[in-house]
Order: sequence, then C-alpha cells, then structure tokens
Amino acid sequence: MSHFDSSRRRLIQATAAMAAASIMPTLARAQAWPTKPIRFVVPFAPGGSSEIVARSLAAELTSILGVSVFVENKPGAAGNVAMGEVARADDNHTIILGHIGTLAVNPYIFAKLPYDAGKDFRPVSLSAKVPSLYVVHPDVPATNLKEFVALAKSKPGKLNYGSAGNGSAGHLAFEYLKAATGTFILHVPYRGSGPQINDLLSGRLEAAAVGAPAILPFIKAGKVRCIATGSAQRIPQLPDVATVAEQGYPGFEMTQWYGVLAPASMPPAAVEKLAAASAKGIRSPSSTQRLIADAAIIVGSSPAEFTAFIAQEQQRWKPIIAKAGIKPD
Repeated sequence: MSHFDSSRRRLIQATAAMAAASIMPTLARAQAWPTKPIRFVVPFAPGGSSEIVARSLAAELTSILGVSVFVENKPGAAGNVAMGEVARADDNHTIILGHIGTLAVNPYIFAKLPYDAGKDFRPVSLSAKVPSLYVVHPDVPATNLKEFVALAKSKPGKLNYGSAGNGSAGHLAFEYLKAATGTFILHVPYRGSGPQINDLLSGRLEAAAVGAPAILPFIKAGKVRCIATGSAQRIPQLPDVATVAEQGYPGFEMTQWYGVLAPASMPPAAVEKLAAASAKGIRSPSSTQRLIADAAIIVGSSPAEFTAFIAQEQQRWKPIIAKAGIKPD
C-alpha cells in the first residue's frame, strides 16, 4: 500500500469518527427524551371534544413514553392565550392541542395574534376529527339537505341558524354550507353552545351545525333532526343520514379537528419520537373505543402529513372567512 493510500484511509477513518461523535449526542438526547413530566395544554375550558381527545391521548402517551403526561386547561381569547404561552415555552416538555380554530381560523379573524401559526410550532400529529352535524328543529319542513336548501332559497334571510359565537366551529360550518349551497340564512350568535342548543330544542332557532358529541343524544331522542353530516363518509351512529357531499356537493367536508403541536424550539428528534408515540397512542384500542363512542374519526398522522393538512385547511378557510366577514366577539 502506498503512503498516499494509507494517508487517505486514515483521513477517511478520522472523518467517519468525527461524524459519529457529532451524531452520538443527538441520538443520546433523542433516546433520553423525555426526561421529566410533559405538560399537555388544552386551550379551551374543560368539557367537550377537546377534553376527550386530550385526556385519551395523554393516558396513552404516559404509558408509551414512561413519564407522566398531564392535561392543563388554559382557556381564553379563542385559544390565543394558551397558544401564545406555549409558543414561547422552551423546556422541551410542553405541548399543546392544536385545533381548527387556533390554526386555520384565528389567523384570519384577529388583527393581531400572540403567536405565528406557521412559524412558532412544529406540527406533531393530527389525532382526530369530530364531524359537524347539520340539524334542524322538527318543525322545519325539511327532512334532508336538498329540501332545506330549497326552503332557504324560497325565502332568503327568513330562516335562521345559531352558533356558539362568532368564529366558533358551528359558525364556520354553517357559513361553509351557505357558501357551497348559495343560500342566505341569518346567523344568531350565542355565548356558548349551551344556550344555543337550548334555543334550538325549544324552536326559537331553526337550524345549527353542532359537533357530533354534543348533539347526537338529541338526534337520537327525536328532539332535533339531522339533515346531513359534515364528514367525508357517513358516521356509524347515523347510518341513514347522508353526508353533505353525497347530497350534491362533492368534496365538502366539515370537521373539527385536533392534533398535537410542539413549540418550534423542540428538537426534531424529540418531535419525531413524540409523533410516533402520539400516532400509536390515539390508535390504541382504549383510545379508539372512547373516541368512536363520540363519533370521532381516528387519524394519527406523521408530522409532514399534519403540516400539509394545516396548510390545506388554512387555504380552505381563508376565503370563506373573508366572504362571510367573520369577526371575533
């Protein structure tokens, strides 16, 4: 072997050793993470679909990751308070439940936000979708979406629908339906879903779009009539109710969705480990059983898939929000 070949071999070996040495700390950190309990922030008040998704997932993550994952509710300003706080968290052990509102709606209805939805977070995994159900009071002479649209077009602005407030998921869902069907139906905003549902049950409201968990019991009891589901496919709880897409509006899908986000400061290796655990956890038999009972659609995506999904949702909602002139309360 020549002196040149020997020198080249030593150089290659040294370079390989240096590369391995630089990689080892990164691998060690990824394997070591998490090193303490993980704070899982929910940017809404206790109760509802967000609570069900977060607590189901937290229980599974605790088992998979080997550290306690505890849920902390931090409501305020349509989720903006919690999002702003978690965006600045740099302990690598704080995560947040992302939502259609905080990621695809708030950026277009608030003049200023304490966070940048595109830059301040790393999407980890889309966990679940909860279908919006389009319902009417039994006195409304419409048994399906086609009949409801015909009724609305026969008397523009005479029918009303309620929501839990301006910019709420129910508000967006109905405005999306109005845009798709070319109808004019009056919006009546409430402060919360409770009073809205009470007025719908009493007949003071004629229609609404409500998340499946909150309205299914009233549909089953015959107190409201479901004329369409916002899901891409029919839901098992209402097999005879056609989707909006099936009733003449291809591609229509309206779901509230929930997924895990980490601050942008979290190392990529930790994000990947959290993503794998999140996808596995949400698909576990116990999580699936809890969520399917509330008509949730289980997902469990990769970070890249969740990133693409958020971008797609933002593109979908931006023009709808602008056209409807939706402003925060």
